[in-house]
Amino acid sequence: MSAPDWPRTWVTCPSDPGRSGRASRRRRSIGSSVAANNALGPGCATTVGVKIGPIGVWPPVVLAPMAGITNAAFRVICRDVQGAAAPVLKAAAPVEGVTAPVQGAASVQGMTVPVQDATLQAGGVAGPVDAAGLYVCEMITTRALVERNVKTMRMIRFAPGESPRSIQLYGVDPDTVGRAVKMIVDEDLADHIDLNFGCPVPKVTRRGGGSALPYKRNLLRRILRSAVANAGALPVTIKMRTGIDDDHLTYLDAGRIAQEEGVAAVALHARTARQHYGGTADWSHIARLKEAVTQIPVLGNGDIWCADDAMRMVAQTGCDGVVVGRGCLGRPWLFRDLQNAFNGSPERARPALGEVAEVMGRHLEALVGTLGSERSAVVDFRKHVGWYLKGFTVGAELRRELTSVESVDEFRRITNNLDQGQPWPPNTDTPRGKSGERSKVLLPEGWLDDPDDGVVSEESDVSGG
Repeated sequence: MSAPDWPRTWVTCPSDPGRSGRASRRRRSIGSSVAANNALGPGCATTVGVKIGPIGVWPPVVLAPMAGITNAAFRVICRDVQGAAAPVLKAAAPVEGVTAPVQGAASVQGMTVPVQDATLQAGGVAGPVDAAGLYVCEMITTRALVERNVKTMRMIRFAPGESPRSIQLYGVDPDTVGRAVKMIVDEDLADHIDLNFGCPVPKVTRRGGGSALPYKRNLLRRILRSAVANAGALPVTIKMRTGIDDDHLTYLDAGRIAQEEGVAAVALHARTARQHYGGTADWSHIARLKEAVTQIPVLGNGDIWCADDAMRMVAQTGCDGVVVGRGCLGRPWLFRDLQNAFNGSPERARPALGEVAEVMGRHLEALVGTLGSERSAVVDFRKHVGWYLKGFTVGAELRRELTSVESVDEFRRITNNLDQGQPWPPNTDTPRGKSGERSKVLLPEGWLDDPDDGVVSEESDVSGG
């Protein structure tokens, strides 16, 4: 299954200075057809793929932040298994004073990436693509960041060569969020900032954070305004859920507010906070958000267990890209599949057990460097074992041994005893990780009384979901 009308062409044009005092940019998709001659004006440019602020992203895939999962070790494994460096599409030279279509294809890492038709005017170029997807770190609490909490400062470290560097922040106080963003900019800690308005866990929502916060529209606007004003050239994006529950949907207002405040892209997990990770994601909400938010990219999230799920989401909703969370647990090959799918290739990764075991070992070794000790790494990796081995015929005794090892060498010795040639198991494109709904969402007292008040809850000083 191939993606419809990909890659999309975005046109970016100057607009009035934003509230931050710097010139803002208005963006809209012109699809993959040749743009009308009046599509571009002076100072406008076209970009092939998805434009996240100044960052061109192709394939349009984002690794969702997951607490205890998306540390540097996991991000590097996902990038490596994807098998491609950031693709760069050759920029077309501007044609002074005239408009002309640009057509053709570029060879990227041995693959052909189509450059869809775009109209150029003076100063307009198609490309380049700067990132082969975005890989976001674990959620970071803004208060913990500005107070330089030791654990938090360790969590925001990136491996050599990680680019772009993406940090997700969680906060409920506009001033603290602004200070955290400014710190990231001033100290060159990241290239992209995502704001969390989707976390459904009680310790976050009971403070009015995560998926609870968009219900307070004025507070949401103040937080976004503070973040964008302090971000400089760094793009600010948001990830959110459809709402608190079916009676308190917030995503359409939140998407419009984000667009108005200069956010570079919005991502929607098509579940409510009450659904947690249970039930089925309702992709129709992504389609409605795409209809309401037209000037910045809209990314879809929820129930992407294989690359074909992503293609179906794009076809059904018109979203500009996808965000992948639990679907890649124990399956970093999903990013290679997504790259192939968005480039129109039917090829899918189906590694034998020997290759899976080899990647497991590399992941464990990377964790040693990330966490700073072999003991911490082997303990942390235990949760990954079941995900990697899902569907494979591996005896209970071997599984038990793999989740009780004390060293990397011991882990390698045990995996050498696995059936190296055992093929990839069928019927594994199914849910992974935690699931289940909640009976209610924990909220601050009186939180639902007035969606327009700007109350600020106590900021958490602990990072992670």
